[in-house]
Amino acid sequence: MRTDVVVLGIGQSTFGKLRDVPVEDLGAQAVRAALADAGIGPEALQLAYTSRLYSDMITGQMIFKDVGVTAIEMVNVENACAGGSTAVHELAKNISLGYAEVGIALGVESMTTSPVAGKLIPPSAGDLDGQLGMTMPVFFALQARRLMHTRGATEEDFALVSAKAHDFGALNPNAQYRKRLSVEEILASRTIADPIRLLECCPNTDGAAAVILCSPDYAARFAPADRREVRLRASVLHSGDYAYKRADLTSMQLGARAAAAVYEDAGIDPGDLDLVELHDAFASEELVHYEDLQLCAPGESISLLRSGATGPGGRIPVNPSGGLLSLGHPLSASGVRVVADVTRQLRGEAGDAQVPGATLGLAQMMGGSASGLETGAVSMQVLTT
Repeated sequence: MRTDVVVLGIGQSTFGKLRDVPVEDLGAQAVRAALADAGIGPEALQLAYTSRLYSDMITGQMIFKDVGVTAIEMVNVENACAGGSTAVHELAKNISLGYAEVGIALGVESMTTSPVAGKLIPPSAGDLDGQLGMTMPVFFALQARRLMHTRGATEEDFALVSAKAHDFGALNPNAQYRKRLSVEEILASRTIADPIRLLECCPNTDGAAAVILCSPDYAARFAPADRREVRLRASVLHSGDYAYKRADLTSMQLGARAAAAVYEDAGIDPGDLDLVELHDAFASEELVHYEDLQLCAPGESISLLRSGATGPGGRIPVNPSGGLLSLGHPLSASGVRVVADVTRQLRGEAGDAQVPGATLGLAQMMGGSASGLETGAVSMQVLTT
């Protein structure tokens, strides 16, 4: 979907293990920050999308009423890790089509107080994959083994992805973990699903992120005059195909299809990208995304990593925020957060983590599982100055 909408405001709550902070407070932090960044009041919002996976309330209304937003169209969505990206996509679509001039997408999650916190939850009767033991760590461990067999990846390569993420995260004041880790420290952490180590898995995190989008006409009237304008040029949202169609574990074919679509809609070449923020719940997963997003030719993901191109100062930095591995992964918030972080880079406001001269970026978030499908959903946004 080609869009023509402006990112007017971005906001993020504290990320971390925040058991004593209610979901409503996390969401309100992000909304207030986005409103302040946009320079508008809550009464200006015409449309609100809220994403939360583990919900025991009508989340959007409960959060927005506390910041002065009521009596407008509000929609609550759930799409696993891609839920926040789904909220951004639907908001962008409505504004681009002229149904509203300005609105907000909010993603929020409290993992430490969720129904799955600290518990071993058995798979449902209809989850055949889960009944057979195909949990997320198991799937990505199999994927990592396949990368070792077909791409020549090593356990050190997977650790290098995590070390890179923590190098970036150490520069991000919003990151849950602001500590650099060596490859040796990561390899010394305990095994979760061989060959995946603990420090190659994203942490459980609580937090929220918000993005305010508006029409170009609205931005011309209300956007801060002294700030570089960032536009969301294209957005896609795809669901998974049947798993039996999967050619190989070294490609998340859903992600490859979505990437091709968003590049075509945006009218860009992937080689033009200055940075990428993507789903890296497990370190080995990032290497698969390199190829699916066409950041390198098929079969060259390991060479791309080892060259330093995706790290600090590289040709195409991947997850300069620190990614899920360092920043943390409050599921529904992450898809909104990646859009906010790309926006921050394109504005030139990323501080010590700034990618010099960045003018074009990609935000990607995928996640979820459904027995018999390759994966649940993926959403991507191309942003540009």
